[in-house]
Amino acid sequence: MDVLVVGGAGYIGSFVSRMLLAEGYRPTVLDNLSLGHRAALDPAIPLVTGDLADAGLLGRLFSERHFDAVMHFAALASVAESVQMPLTYYRNNVANTLNLLEAMRHAGVGRFIFSSSAAIFGSPERIPIDEHHPARPINPYGRSKLMVEEILQDAAAAGDLQFVALRYFNAAGASRDGRMGEDHRCETHLIPLVLKAALKGAQNGPTLKVFGTDYPTPDGTCVRDYIHVSDLARAHLLALDHLAAGGASAAFNLGNGKGFSVMEVIATAEKVTGRRVAFETAARRDGDPPVLVAAADRISRELGWQPAFPTLEVIIETAWKWHASHPGGYSAVAA
Repeated sequence: MDVLVVGGAGYIGSFVSRMLLAEGYRPTVLDNLSLGHRAALDPAIPLVTGDLADAGLLGRLFSERHFDAVMHFAALASVAESVQMPLTYYRNNVANTLNLLEAMRHAGVGRFIFSSSAAIFGSPERIPIDEHHPARPINPYGRSKLMVEEILQDAAAAGDLQFVALRYFNAAGASRDGRMGEDHRCETHLIPLVLKAALKGAQNGPTLKVFGTDYPTPDGTCVRDYIHVSDLARAHLLALDHLAAGGASAAFNLGNGKGFSVMEVIATAEKVTGRRVAFETAARRDGDPPVLVAAADRISRELGWQPAFPTLEVIIETAWKWHASHPGGYSAVAA
């Protein structure tokens, strides 16, 4: 099966691309490399360098190459940044996705797997969050993801495509061998920031900020559900198999079903690394819900998905192996 992986040189996309290749699929990656890394890809995976804003490029790509399905990871994904730059987020995450869907429709490609987010739910009414929970996003990032989900529902109803939307909670971790991991040019994810602070050392002063210590949680800091990136990748392949078998369009929540506070993440990182993590507290960030924890029963029941890395300690252990051996990220890795 030929699969176009859009944003496939990014953190999650590169894991999915490599897993597709390893399991006999034929992935092609489309990425503008603004956030992704060529070195994150297996050299055997073709890379088309380009942007979803370029409708002409998309038209040529779909006319020159055959694809059975498309996986879409190319989105901006910072809650705080989306509050400051909402138009940029709507243009990139919504308008550019429309370009992709139009190109697929013209080419007759009807299987689509979408990288969605728990941010569509906003501040939850109940925990854990299942698929029937009201979707009331509280930031432009979450609204942009929900807009695309609604577009996909309408397109599926019109017979244009079949889709699976995977609503990630917090992706984290790295490969078991430490050769692949998280490398964002402007890092916003908690676990990498905590581990980078551990690498720097407490003697150099705080490098980590804890945003908000007055949330209605046991220790006052935000609680999140962390899911290993390899477990996320496996869910995408199961979703692809589901669509290939004629399965119905659907949205699935994807998490471990356990919540950990910012302070619990810091404490676990100190245990794993054997180093103290220096931090300072700061005010809450706009758009951050107090608690986000998934109920992933539906994807387990319908697609047979089960996490292989279910504990926070194991997730952080894999991430630490990557960060400790690649303090400069992919910049020192040959493609």
